Amino acid sequence: MTMIVAVRYLLTSGGFAWLTRRVRPGLYRGLEPQIRSEIKWSILSAALYGAPAGILLFLWDKFGWTKLYTQPLLYPLWWLPLSAFTYLILHDTWFYWTHRLMHRPAIYRRVHAVHHASHPPTAWAAMSFHPWESLTGAVVIPVLILTIPINVAALAVVLTIMTVMGVTNHMGWEMFPKSLVHGRAGQWLITASHHQLHHQRNKCNYGLYFRFWDRLCSTDSGLGSFEPRCARVGPRPVASDDDDRSRDRRAA
Repeated sequence: MTMIVAVRYLLTSGGFAWLTRRVRPGLYRGLEPQIRSEIKWSILSAALYGAPAGILLFLWDKFGWTKLYTQPLLYPLWWLPLSAFTYLILHDTWFYWTHRLMHRPAIYRRVHAVHHASHPPTAWAAMSFHPWESLTGAVVIPVLILTIPINVAALAVVLTIMTVMGVTNHMGWEMFPKSLVHGRAGQWLITASHHQLHHQRNKCNYGLYFRFWDRLCSTDSGLGSFEPRCARVGPRPVASDDDDRSRDRRAA
């Protein structure tokens, strides 16, 4: 399973990195050392994501100890889309609160700073995590599969959305049309414009798929902008919430 996760990462991130070179030539120029670091951390994350997935597959195949099913009529057909949506909502909830925890100063410096070293983020940064952070992300889907019934097709949809949004939210440019990003759907869905601001400010926009928790907890700061590449003179020093609070006090 580790190999599958690693190949999925390389193909997806590599595909969107290739697309970036085609439609935004030069956007990643000068970021080669950062990208090599992102790939290194991501391959390590793939190993940690693959381990519980492999155990889960074994339990399903040998003992049937999961809620994963293949027969489409085992549950009502309306449960197919509802189960996928339920998984996304619960995953988003887990991600939001663990992500906020990662921004506690001590945890940020030791763990989450690895991910925020990607400044600006690139398509290769989606799985660029410290091992401890990877573990928090690796357990959530297996736990859901052990507790909430889902068809393999619906699970495939969830994993596809998880992979694609993880990559596209970090590309450093917006691939979705303005009508979606700035329209009614964009008020609730997270795209690169929303997550870009998180990498710029750190202490806002913590969600993964939906803006619900950010809005409810007053951590939604709206959409970010994409700085011209020529305006960037190098990676921004990694900052913690303590640094942000110091800047706020100076500004006041």
